[in-house]
Amino acid sequence: MTRDEALDRLRQLARAQAFRRHVGSDRLIQAGLDALLADVDAPSLALLAGLGRREEHEARELFDHVVDELGLGFEVPADLIAAKWALAYWLAAQIVDGSLDPATGADLIWVEAASELGYPEALQPIVECAIHLDDWNADWSTPLEQLKGEVVVTARALVERGKCESDL
Repeated sequence: MTRDEALDRLRQLARAQAFRRHVGSDRLIQAGLDALLADVDAPSLALLAGLGRREEHEARELFDHVVDELGLGFEVPADLIAAKWALAYWLAAQIVDGSLDPATGADLIWVEAASELGYPEALQPIVECAIHLDDWNADWSTPLEQLKGEVVVTARALVERGKCESDL
């Protein structure tokens, strides 16, 4: 793993925690170890990477220190609408980069963002994909992988939309 990849993993885990996603202590410790081996330098990193099973309860606090030391923190917007949009863009980016299964990601965007935002037009394509995936069965003429591919395409468009909006 390269230094940039290790930093990106730490950044993604920090974002997951900010969005109140469950991230196991084992994943935090492994990310710390990977970062240490990739020559990432932070005062608390060796402490995080060196935690044993009996010390896993310390992982979150040490991970937070590492994130602060590296400047990788992420704050979910205080405004509920902005927070839901940020969640949708983040989930879409994970679908695109392959770190989140397209069916799972589309469902999360549908349930946790689109429904909370009143089903905005920009999220309709991914919601439609989620509905198709939710209804899909082996008797359909459309293969499951094709539907998942459509999710990736719609997620990519959503990520691009988010980039355009952040450039404004």
